[in-house]
Amino acid sequence: PDENIIYFGDTAHVPYGTRSREQITQYVLSDVKFLSTFSIKAIVIACNTADSIARETVEEKYSEIPVFGVVEPTSKKAAESTLNGKIGVIATNATVNSGAYEKTIHKYNSNAQVFSLACPLLVPLVEEGRFRRGDKVIEKVLTEYLEPLMEKEIDTLVLGCTHYPLLYDIIRDIMGDGVNIISSSAAAAKTLREELSQRELLKRSHGSERKYFVSDNAEFFEKQALIFMGDALGGRVEHATAE
Repeated sequence: PDENIIYFGDTAHVPYGTRSREQITQYVLSDVKFLSTFSIKAIVIACNTADSIARETVEEKYSEIPVFGVVEPTSKKAAESTLNGKIGVIATNATVNSGAYEKTIHKYNSNAQVFSLACPLLVPLVEEGRFRRGDKVIEKVLTEYLEPLMEKEIDTLVLGCTHYPLLYDIIRDIMGDGVNIISSSAAAAKTLREELSQRELLKRSHGSERKYFVSDNAEFFEKQALIFMGDALGGRVEHATAE
């Protein structure tokens, strides 16, 4: 909570999940190039699609800066958490097509069965505010998406998109208490803290500064961010162009 955060949201080009590998990689490299103009001690690719497609390329080009993603810590937790070896993954089309979760989960648990499912309707619905219990539209969509995974008798479900934790309560209602639900956001944040501490990079003084940059419509981003943050952002949102 005391870390200084410089956030760049490429709002002009989202959603990444429906784009080609080449296009996603190009966007991500531009995003990181912008962030690297600041004095940063670490980069977090806080998007499952961007991480699954472009992380290796980012690490190659920015080898002097530690790069963290969401897929690795989430896969590790899922692989270690499952009891029956059946893991479900819901994510965007691009993340599912990359096979990143299957590959990484099998690195930690070679016997696990991974069932990945693309859920392209969830991100736009969440951004329209359709994520609360009692909303018949999102409940119906989620039920149809999750039924095939329930039939596979999974005991662990990965929320492979940073929008999906907002749907946690509805997903829990559908899946029941017998399924362990893992948020990629929480797993990534926990791993980042541990790694910064081990590298002696963790900020020790109290108080943090947050700067937000977006590539399109800062005012709209501020409204959307409140959906995720639940309170004030604690910093200004400015328009910036990643090139």
